[in-house]
Amino acid sequence: MTNTPASATPKHARPAKEVPLIVKVYGLLCLIDGIATLPMVVIFAAMVARAISTDPSLISIGTDPTLPVILTVLSVVITVVNAIALIIFGRALMKSRRRNAARISYALIAASVVQLIISIMLQGIGTHLIAPIIQLVILIALSVTVDPSLIQERRVKRELEDLEDREAAARGMLGRDLEGKGYIELNFFNLFWVFVVCCILGLIIEVIYHMVVVDPGVYQDRAGMLFGPFSPIYGFGAVLMTVALNRFYKANPIIIFVVSAIIGGLFEAAVSVFMQVGFGAVAWDYTGMTIFGIPDPVAIIFGGRTATPFMLMWGGLGFVWIKFCLPWLLKLINLIPWSLRYSLTTICAVLMLVNGVMTLEALDCWFERLSGVAASSPVEEFYAEHFDNAYMEHRFESMTITPEDSGRVDADAATDAMASGDAAQTAGSASA
Repeated sequence: MTNTPASATPKHARPAKEVPLIVKVYGLLCLIDGIATLPMVVIFAAMVARAISTDPSLISIGTDPTLPVILTVLSVVITVVNAIALIIFGRALMKSRRRNAARISYALIAASVVQLIISIMLQGIGTHLIAPIIQLVILIALSVTVDPSLIQERRVKRELEDLEDREAAARGMLGRDLEGKGYIELNFFNLFWVFVVCCILGLIIEVIYHMVVVDPGVYQDRAGMLFGPFSPIYGFGAVLMTVALNRFYKANPIIIFVVSAIIGGLFEAAVSVFMQVGFGAVAWDYTGMTIFGIPDPVAIIFGGRTATPFMLMWGGLGFVWIKFCLPWLLKLINLIPWSLRYSLTTICAVLMLVNGVMTLEALDCWFERLSGVAASSPVEEFYAEHFDNAYMEHRFESMTITPEDSGRVDADAATDAMASGDAAQTAGSASA
């Protein structure tokens, strides 16, 4: 009888390596969580249905559903999908089916991110986000480590990509899509610096546009983040445009223009909805805009969240971006020395993430103060002391906070506070 070497055994015939006990325990917890969540969702739906039958005004204003109801329904759907995925994920971990667990973890990460966004829009930023954030971090860690073969594949892929980058740099093709399917290689390094540079360029363009067209000669700070000269809507818009138009860089200019206009307009409208629903913040409003004296149909359809002139502007920017700016920008970001290429990007990405989180927290605390809600935690007291209403009004000059227009579950309390004059008194004392 001969012994067959392990290397000669087909991969599918080899027994799966057992996952560590602690990971199996986590899988069991995920399984229990998923199973327990499903009946809880049913009970919650029944309670909501009963409340609505008692007071129909909870679900609609006139013929339109209220924003909290829309977001709550969406959250329930995501919760059901997430619970089912947790059951499958937990069972895969307990059975040591590593690759299946890794694949399901990606779906769970996506669902967790969506739930976080909806939770922020409904309840703002608070301690209720701690558990889902911890869950998200664990899922990300497991998605990377649960399947050793995937880790090895990624390691080999990184080594090959490093060699290809060095060869591409020698040929003057660094950062380009070497397969020719698109113009730029869509990796984190390229897209992050596209985001940063366009946050700055977009802010400059918007400030100049306001000084020249909107209010000639008057400077207004159009920054969209707590620190630095950044307007993230342009950064995210540029990344979105780059990903969407990467394969169109050789296409007909009309196609590029139309695709850019549609994507840019929808993106602008989506950001407006998120800011207003989550924080009662209105940074732009094109309601009443006209074209040659005729009401703008796009502004009417989107409720003033975007408009025809700005969609046309997005179309033009997209064309100029993919044809002229992106090649220039690619040369610029590739001036970063090899020795600093990844370390500098990592440090800047962490700083930008901190800036983004603090911006959302500052907006949330601003919303609470204007709603007449007193600071009740060290975090809220910190932002009240260092980023009070006067500071926020000066920093975000183009933004207005209207709690009664938000979709937050505490919007009713805000409306009552404003009706009684509490919020007005708060705003007045801040401006004084």
